[in-house]
Amino acid sequence: MAGLIPKSFIHDLLDRADVVEVVDSRVPLKKAGRNYQACCPFHNEKSPSFTVAPDKQFFHCFGCGEHGNAIDFLMKYDGLEFPDAIEELAAMLGLEVPRETHLNPQAEAKKRQQAADDYQQMERATKFFSYQLRQHQKAPAVVEYLKGRGLSGEIVKQFQIGYAPDGWDELLKALAKDQRSREQLVDLKLVNRNDSGRYYDFFRDRIMFPIRDRRGRVVGFGGRIIDGDGPKYLNSPETRVFHKGRELYGFYEAKQAHRQLQQVVIVEGYMDVVALAQAGIDFAVASLGTATTTDQLQMLFRATSHVVCCYDGDRAGRDAAWRALENALPLLTDGLQLTFLFLPDGEDPDTLVRKEGPEAFKQRLAQAQSFTDYFFSHLTESLDLASDSGRAALLNQAKPLIEKIASDYYRDELLQHLARLLRREVSQIEGQVARASTNVMPQEQLKITPIRRAIALLLQYPQLGQEIPVHDALGQLKLPGIQVLLELHRQTREQQLTPAQLLELWRGRREEKLLRQLMSWDHHLDQDKISQEFFDTFLYFIDRFVEQRANELLAKEREAPLTADEKREYMALMQHKAQKNQPQQ
Repeated sequence: MAGLIPKSFIHDLLDRADVVEVVDSRVPLKKAGRNYQACCPFHNEKSPSFTVAPDKQFFHCFGCGEHGNAIDFLMKYDGLEFPDAIEELAAMLGLEVPRETHLNPQAEAKKRQQAADDYQQMERATKFFSYQLRQHQKAPAVVEYLKGRGLSGEIVKQFQIGYAPDGWDELLKALAKDQRSREQLVDLKLVNRNDSGRYYDFFRDRIMFPIRDRRGRVVGFGGRIIDGDGPKYLNSPETRVFHKGRELYGFYEAKQAHRQLQQVVIVEGYMDVVALAQAGIDFAVASLGTATTTDQLQMLFRATSHVVCCYDGDRAGRDAAWRALENALPLLTDGLQLTFLFLPDGEDPDTLVRKEGPEAFKQRLAQAQSFTDYFFSHLTESLDLASDSGRAALLNQAKPLIEKIASDYYRDELLQHLARLLRREVSQIEGQVARASTNVMPQEQLKITPIRRAIALLLQYPQLGQEIPVHDALGQLKLPGIQVLLELHRQTREQQLTPAQLLELWRGRREEKLLRQLMSWDHHLDQDKISQEFFDTFLYFIDRFVEQRANELLAKEREAPLTADEKREYMALMQHKAQKNQPQQ
């Protein structure tokens, strides 16, 4: 595992990056006063509610609530984890990401070199397989097979499809220069070692499909048999660079083909993805020999608002579709669409698109079964809804599934449909189905206290921290959140920060969720009144502290005489109160 990215680098990265340029590279923006606007890429809308503020280096959607800095945008839009978003943003700026670790520098350098070597070796294997498709003695037959499947040389080159020779150890001989590289090939599951210690190629006599991660690096392979015995597809096992539950074949290529994916089609096989791309349907992906996982669906819903599950109409295909639906339940939010297309018996996307043509296949996609219709057709296929026991069984099966859905729209749709099937009113069953827990707190439910007001203003205008000295004594004030406010004040006092940089300092801390909400809170203040509001709020805290401390000294005096210092402190506190209560001239 690579070391942590230094916070100082993240700070500098956000200082160099312009969130307007980052967002505009994915979603075209239009100037709107001091800010920029677009229709939100994270939910469907007709009029723009997605705003990017260059002064705050922050984006916010008033429709769905998505918000954050340049790093957050890349995480959400590109479907990246935090470290990958840092890498992507750094690459956009031509920077190399440093790492810090508890390991000694030599050990850490060795780990970094190992990761780089692994990806290079996977790329070498890709080029080896591509070369074999052109030069191996069996290449003409393999090329004829691919042509017979309707694939052109251009699409083969685009996906870097290759051929694994039928020899015992041809890849091994080409890539293993020494014992270290031989062991590396074993670790990457490109080579196996038998019980007698003999090494041999993992993939032999197969058409090879390189699997790329979201950054375009080859992390694994899928090998399709041409003829003979063995499984139709052989996938790379899990390795230190390949985790099949997190990757999707064709996702990187689909993202390269479309700046914004309007929809993505999940199919079952590598050849299906390539055949659809050949037909101009270049937005298909394939899960890697398993049911579509929650991680894979989450990655897709970050990239598009509409996912179509396209499977064979047999029992295996319908079972795979149902597992995908179950995994999608916690991810479905308002604005996302999940539909299901089941193909005729004996057909798959590869054969069907060649038989009917791309327009007919797109028409099938447009007529895919809705989430609600498929949900209930699956649950009711073996139930007798004319009987009480059948309707009771339906309620029993549907209830825990509906409870997983966070979307109000889907919840209401399913409850209405369920009520019709049960011959009841929605009100009769709504109370029996619990609502899914959600981490979203609408702004109108966020109670704004004086502490939260000061925090919000400081987050949105960090320069305010330079205008008032830090009052460490306020740390004794018995108000929830005072320590957070003081830490924010110190951070903004010690260095000049943008709102994006300030919030980034709190990533991963338990206060982050509330701070993100306060960053987006609308204070309804004119710009020339913001400094005075912040100053007045601090005066309120000072007055509260004076009152609290005076009461503490009075309470102590009832138990024992005050010291001379405490008496002087009390007199100073009383003087402050008297001055405050004097009428203004």
